Amino acid sequence: MSAIRTRVGDGISLEQGHFYRVNQSPPPSDPAPSPHPPKDALAGEFFEHLETERNVSPRTVRNYRQALHRFRASREDLPPWDKLTADDFRRYLMRLAADGIAKPTVRLHFAALRTFYRFLSERHGLRDNPLKQVQLPKTSRKLPVILNQTQIDELLSAPLRAPKQKQAPPWTPQRDAAILELFYSSGLRLSELAGLDVEHIDPYTESVRVLGKGRKERVVPVGAPALRAIQHYRHAAGTQAGPLFLNKARGRIGVKAIWSMLKKCLAYTSIPLEVSPHKLRHSFATHMLDAGADLRSVQALLGHENLSTTQIYTHVSVERLRTAYAEAHPRA
Repeated sequence: MSAIRTRVGDGISLEQGHFYRVNQSPPPSDPAPSPHPPKDALAGEFFEHLETERNVSPRTVRNYRQALHRFRASREDLPPWDKLTADDFRRYLMRLAADGIAKPTVRLHFAALRTFYRFLSERHGLRDNPLKQVQLPKTSRKLPVILNQTQIDELLSAPLRAPKQKQAPPWTPQRDAAILELFYSSGLRLSELAGLDVEHIDPYTESVRVLGKGRKERVVPVGAPALRAIQHYRHAAGTQAGPLFLNKARGRIGVKAIWSMLKKCLAYTSIPLEVSPHKLRHSFATHMLDAGADLRSVQALLGHENLSTTQIYTHVSVERLRTAYAEAHPRA
C-alpha cells in the first residue's frame, strides 16, 4: 500500500508505527515504555474534520471514535493506517463475529472505518483503500413494527389516565401527554424531541423547527391536538424560554427519562407490544403513507437523507393492504 502523502507545513509523518507532526522531532528509535499509547494524529484530525467541517452530531463523533479505538486495540502488533491490508480488516471482522457482536453493530463499526479511509484518501493522498476489498455480512431488513390508530389513541391518552406520582411535579401528566402527542404528530426522533427549546415551536405557523442528524435543520408541521397539549403543559409548568420539556428539577428532560415515561404509560394500556419512541415515528410515517402522502414528502418530514431509508415504510403499507384484503375479500 502506498504511503500517505502529507500536506506541506502541517503534515503528519509515519515512522516506526508512530504519528508525529513534521515540524516535531521523530520519536527515538528505542523509546521508553509508556503507559499511554502514542497519539493517533490522523484519527484526531479526522474527528476534528467531522466536528468542524462536516458538522456531524457529537453522538456520531463519539461512535466513530469508539469504532476506531476498538479496532486499534484489537491487536498490539497492528501497523500504521497506511500499512494495513484487507486481511487485517478481515481478521478483525472474524474477531467481532467470534465475540458475538451483532451484524448491524459490525456494519456500523466498518462504516466508521470506511469514512476514515475516505478522509485519508481525500486529505492525505492514500491511493489504496484496503476496506474496498472487505465484504461485510448482509443483514436482513425487518419491517418496522407499528401501532394501529386505536392503539395510538389509547397510548396518547395514557398520561392523563395514569395515577399521579407523589414526588412528581403537578404538571408531569401534561408534559408527558404533550411529548407523546408531538412524537406522533411530527414523527421526531427521540434526540430531536429532547433537544427542543420553547422557541422552536411556532403556534402561528403550526410547525416545529428541528435540528436533526448532521445538525441539519428542518421545519415539520405540528397537528392541532399536539399544539393544544403543548400549550396546556406550558401553562401548567410556566415554561417561557429555554428547554421545552423539563424534568422535575426544571432542567432539560433526558432521553432515558422519556423512555421510562413511555414504559410507564404503556402499563396503563392494553397494547400487547413493546413500544419505543421510534415505534411512534414508524407509526407516523406508515399512517401518512396509508392516507395517501407521497414518499418524497414523508422523506422530508422524517429528515431522511436517502429515499431508500423511507421506502421501508411503503413495504409496511403494502403488507397492511394485503392483510386487509385477505381478511375482508370473499375470494381472497
